[in-house]
Order: sequence, then C-alpha cells, then structure tokens
Amino acid sequence: MTGSVRAVGRALHLPFTGTARGIRKATHAHGAGESGLGKLIELHAVNGAGDVMITVALASTVFFSVPTDEARGRVALYLAITMAPFTVLAPVIGPLLDRLPHGRRAAMAGAMLARAMLALIIAGAVATGSLELYPAALGVLVASKGYGVVRSAVVPRLLPPGFSLVKANSRVTLGGLLATGIAAPIGAGLQAVGPRWPLYGAFVIFIAGTFLSFSLPPKVDSAKGEDVALLAADEEHLHGPHLNPVKRPGLRTVGTAVTHALGANAALRWLSGFLTFFLAFLLREHPLTGESAAVSLGLVAVSAGVGNALGTAVGAWLRSRAPEIIIVTVVAFVLGAAITAAIFFGAFLVACLTAVAGFSQALSKLSLDALIQRDVPELVRTSAFARSETLLQVSWVFGGAVGIVMPLNGYLGLSVAAAVVAAGWLATAKGLLSSARQGSAPKARVA
Repeated sequence: MTGSVRAVGRALHLPFTGTARGIRKATHAHGAGESGLGKLIELHAVNGAGDVMITVALASTVFFSVPTDEARGRVALYLAITMAPFTVLAPVIGPLLDRLPHGRRAAMAGAMLARAMLALIIAGAVATGSLELYPAALGVLVASKGYGVVRSAVVPRLLPPGFSLVKANSRVTLGGLLATGIAAPIGAGLQAVGPRWPLYGAFVIFIAGTFLSFSLPPKVDSAKGEDVALLAADEEHLHGPHLNPVKRPGLRTVGTAVTHALGANAALRWLSGFLTFFLAFLLREHPLTGESAAVSLGLVAVSAGVGNALGTAVGAWLRSRAPEIIIVTVVAFVLGAAITAAIFFGAFLVACLTAVAGFSQALSKLSLDALIQRDVPELVRTSAFARSETLLQVSWVFGGAVGIVMPLNGYLGLSVAAAVVAAGWLATAKGLLSSARQGSAPKARVA
C-alpha cells in the first residue's frame, strides 16, 4: 500500500519535476551552469514573471476599469507621478551602482524585495482606491529599472568560456520573454478571480527572486579591474571644441561606434514606449475590425512579443557579424514599416509594425552589446553597459509620455513615430557605416 502511494505521488510530481529539470538543463547548457549565467537566466525569468503580474493588475485598475476619457486622464496622472520622477532618478541609478560594485547581489535582492512589499501596498490601494497606488507604482518602476541596470552590469562577469556578450544577453532575454509569456495568462486568470490576486502572485514571485539573487556566484560582486565609463565619443564631444579638457582620471569615453549605435537604439526604444501607450488608447477607442478592445490589444502585444523573441534568436545566431550594418538596416526597416503603416493605416499594418519594432529593437540592442564588447576596454565595459541601459530606459519613458498626449489619430500618431525614427536613423547611419568600413572603432581613451 505504501509503495502504491509513493508511486502515485511520483506520478503526480513528475510533470512538475520533469519540467523543472528540463528548464534547468536548458538554462545551464554550454557552460552556463558552471559560470553562473544559468542562475542569472532563471533570476531574470522570475523578474519578468513578477513584473507582468503587476502590469496586469495596474492595466486592469488604471486602464480598463473606467471609460476611455477618464482612463486617459488616469494614465496621464500615472505617468506624471511615476515616470516623470523616474526620468530624474534613472540617470542617478547607474552612477550610484558604480559606487556600490561589491553589493550587486544585494542590490538585485533589494529590488526584488522592494517590489514584493510594494505589490502588497498596491493590492491595498486597488481595494480602497487610495492614491498610494501612484507612489507605489513609482517604486515598482524604479526598482524594476534598477534591477535592469544591475543585471546589465552582472552579465559580463558570468560569461562561460567561448561565450560572446551578445549570446549571453540573448539567452537572458529569451528567458525573460518566455517567463513573461507564461505568466501573462496566469495573471489574467488571477485578475478574473479578483483585482488583488495578481499582486499577491507578484509578491510570492518577487520573494522567491529575493532569495534567488543570493544564489548568484560571489564573483558578480567583485569590481576587480573595473572603472567608470562616460557615454561620449571623444574629448571634443565630452568637453566641447572650445573648452580646455578637464582631466578626470579613471573615466573613459566609449568611442564613436558605440555612441552612434546607442543613439539608434534610443530611437527604437522611444518608438517602443510610444507604441505601448499610443496604441493602448487608440485600440481601445477604435479596436481592430471585428474584435474587442481587449482582444485588439492582446493581438498587438503578442505581435510585439513574437517579434522581440525572433529578433533575440536571430541576434544570437548572427552574434557580432557587422553590428553597425545590422543596426542601420533594422532601423531603416522599422522606418519603412512606420511610414507604410502611417500612410495605409489599418489593423494588419499596425500588427506588422509592432512585430517589426519588437524584432528590430531586440536585434539592434544585441548589436549594441556586440559593439560594447568589441570597442570598449574591459576596464570600463561593465560600466558602459550599465549606463547605456539607463539611457535606453529613459528613452522609453519619453516615448511613452509622447504617446499618452497624442490625439487618437492613427495617421498622425504613426507619422510622428516615423519622423522620430527617421531623425534617429539620419543622425546615426553615416557614423555607423563609416565605422563598419573601418572594421573597428578606435579604442576608447582616457577622457
């Protein structure tokens, strides 16, 4: 009898334990387990799952629970109270973490724990309608972006032998995307039970992430051989052509190829933030033909997610092959898609634009990573990586702010989006192509 009970128990546990072993095998493959990269992939998956739970709860509370006009005002208030301060705080996060290199695991654990506590505060605010929702949402946003900056700084420390930075980042990103795709429908199901339940789910997930952060290897806390980078191309860009350069020992510029690639990526990240908010309101007011607002938004979100995943996979396959050419090409591709969608505005083209934007953003970001790995000295590579991520996060915030204030006119909105992408492409294409012809940018210098 006891043996039968044990057999039944093993049979019931097999789907879960088997899945867990399969995930662990995938994340720890090709030396990622020995280097600690596998642990980071799992931690990033936990991070993505927790964030999407909070997103589901906030979207239902701030966006879907009230009429469109009121929802727009409430989301505008959300942006003003949360994202506006974030634009001030974000540039501080990178330099602050540069000063605390020995506490990266603690910083990631702190970001997880903070979001766990804030999820409970938001759950209470959702039930009472309290304004605590907005400062708590700000805290979640800052903690999430802070985690992202630290994670960017940690990846170079966990590269397995023979791994490029691009390949490692693609694995980490794919882990987060897969977890988000799994957690999103679970969050929606919890939301159907009650508005607090996705937040309770986020609390549990982030508590697990707090403990998982400390499972990373101790070497991620080591700052041996590291220094601080400046996101400038050379002394002329940094100080101005008519000023006497001020010696700042230990600070290094990152080179022209990286700065141009960063500018192109900022344009794509701006587009991502813009489309997120602009299409959220546009499709609620004017859903895709024959579909509800919720289904329309879901289709667009899935298109963007699939494009992002494909871009990440293609980026891992291409690795560091002509990253400047890749960036110029994908930004031009997005520009063409945005112009086409603006002129022949329609449901199919909107879905295509979001897919192309997701694909191009992922591929362009991995190419930027490749340039940082190629052109930035190892001494300041971790700092350059973290600071570039902070700048991209701020670009997303500005894009979202523009999306929220735009009139709900598809032709006008996508024309503005195309104009911004065109400006980013024109400002960076020549420099990137010149760098590609030279084969490699000059090594960064002491500023």
